[in-house]
Amino acid sequence: MTRKSRRLILIACCGAVLALALGLILSAMTGSIVFFRSPTEVAAQGVAPGTRFRLGGLVTEGSLKRGPDQNVEFSVTDTGATVPVQYRGQLPDLFREGQGIVAEGTLDMGGVFRADTVLAKHDENYMPREVADALKAQGRWQEGGGKPPAEAAKETPKDAAKPAADATLGQRSER
Repeated sequence: MTRKSRRLILIACCGAVLALALGLILSAMTGSIVFFRSPTEVAAQGVAPGTRFRLGGLVTEGSLKRGPDQNVEFSVTDTGATVPVQYRGQLPDLFREGQGIVAEGTLDMGGVFRADTVLAKHDENYMPREVADALKAQGRWQEGGGKPPAEAAKETPKDAAKPAADATLGQRSER
């Protein structure tokens, strides 16, 4: 066997081992991939019961009901559709009605989303990227404020009361 043919066999074997390893990694990951869906997508696509996914949107005003043993029921909306959610556990401190959230879980046969994880935004300018993208696609997102137009219209601008900067202070020196 020539040197060239040995080299080609070695390269082919390495390629086969690499392809096998890649195939095993991809097959292992398919069970752990969780897709994001908005309430409108859930209603339109008819997600199969038992399918694990992330549901994102705004907590519907007036929908929060607390039960015994940390059972919580609320609805999530993207202003196009609403999905009822049931969750058992401690809600994040920043969770409230009108808040942007992402919940991870499964849809049951009755169309109720059974969440096992609920995530809330961490400051006033943040909303999960998937939720913001879904609201932007529907024209329900105001770019500057990070809130839907209905909420942004309720608030007064905070910068209106601030005085103008003093021009006599001069430039800062960098150390």
